[in-house]
Amino acid sequence: MNTVLCTTESISPNKVVCVGRNFAAHIAELGNETPTELLLFIKPNSAISTNLKSHHNDDELHFETELCFLVQNNRLAAVGIGLDLTKRDVQTHLKSKGLPWERAKAFDGSAVFSEFVLIDDSKAAFSFSLNINGQVQQQGDCELMITKPDAIFAQISEFMTLQDGDIIMTGTPAGVGVVNAGSEFVAQLYLSQQLLLEQRWLAI
Repeated sequence: MNTVLCTTESISPNKVVCVGRNFAAHIAELGNETPTELLLFIKPNSAISTNLKSHHNDDELHFETELCFLVQNNRLAAVGIGLDLTKRDVQTHLKSKGLPWERAKAFDGSAVFSEFVLIDDSKAAFSFSLNINGQVQQQGDCELMITKPDAIFAQISEFMTLQDGDIIMTGTPAGVGVVNAGSEFVAQLYLSQQLLLEQRWLAI
């Protein structure tokens, strides 16, 4: 049986460090340029919610499913799945002006997470999927990442202290889209062929 390090209700990191543009197919679907170095942004602790919302204020939200790692004792100690919720129209406007993304990415409720399961090896063959209303919407694995989890951890640690409980979101594969109220989101995380966890959210 897999040992759960923390549940969705007890997640309270100092910060969530997010990787952008880490899957080639997702870069292509949004028409972005491939970065020459790791693209990072931060979500504060206040961004974390247990509720999957379709809107924030009057802004429509888009989902991005991501493999996530929880830091403990200066290593990637546990794995889970998260949704990086994005105000896509706001982000597009900010990008066009060369401005930071916080208004589109770091608002309250912009991150929801599954439980986190303890792991021995962050280089293992993790894969994940998202189904919406019974239809496969996103699929990804570590092999498709431009920068792999251990390299992400190392590069972040070069300039920022990662504290116990911090979360790293490693980027999203192709298939992102709009969160529609009433839709059932089911995320699954695998180690090779073994199902490590399943998380369900009902969008509101």
